[in-house]
Amino acid sequence: MNRVPYIGITDFTHYSQVAQMLHVFEACRASAQGRRLHVGVMMSYKTLNGLDTSWTTAFPSKEDIAGIFASPYTMNCLHYADYAAVEVEENLTRAVAYGGPGMNALQLDMLWPNPGAIARAVASVPQPIEVIVQVGKQAIEQSGTNPAEVVKRLRPYVGVAHHVLVDKSMGKGQGMDATALLPFVRAISDAYPQFGITVAGGLGPTSIELVQPIKNQFPNISIDAQGKLRPSGDAHDPIDWRMAGRYLQHALKLLR
Repeated sequence: MNRVPYIGITDFTHYSQVAQMLHVFEACRASAQGRRLHVGVMMSYKTLNGLDTSWTTAFPSKEDIAGIFASPYTMNCLHYADYAAVEVEENLTRAVAYGGPGMNALQLDMLWPNPGAIARAVASVPQPIEVIVQVGKQAIEQSGTNPAEVVKRLRPYVGVAHHVLVDKSMGKGQGMDATALLPFVRAISDAYPQFGITVAGGLGPTSIELVQPIKNQFPNISIDAQGKLRPSGDAHDPIDWRMAGRYLQHALKLLR
């Protein structure tokens, strides 16, 4: 399974946006060596099931997701959000089916989801799927803000997950505190060298330097950006793709 580090953008809604960011990525090919462009597309339990939510207009239609995942050169990742963990296996199985044959990654924006349910849902599609487990603000708080407890809670995901995302912002654009995240990154890396590790939190074209202290110690760190890719900082609003392009250029330069 591919564990090449990536640079992520979450909230693609059309394939034309993927093509635009791929053009930026290719223009920076010298800096991009050894990294992939992560194409993040959001879906929630409510949007999957046609329930009323403020995210309905922000997320693409579930029927359109497979078309966004049309490039064979990107890490095409469905971000499935459900912190209430409603019928996880059934809904995840339905969700990954909407990803189509181009989907090759799944991020679980959930609170310690059942590893067996994840494995069975992923096995329902024919192509290999990289699984990213999110360790977000609530997961860290449930662990007593203790890296050792996070490591313990991640043990059941060995053999199921391929990456761990440490993210206290969870798409809300709150600035990353690298000093606070480093003990978690270090503990996870020491305990599970087989996991790729990703960090996120308030990264954008003018704040990419926030990840520098982590990159200095973990050169293969992956990153993802969402909220700070629009002027408002509100993930309900569309991404400003000029901002996203600048973020990508700066990230490639910093992480090369």
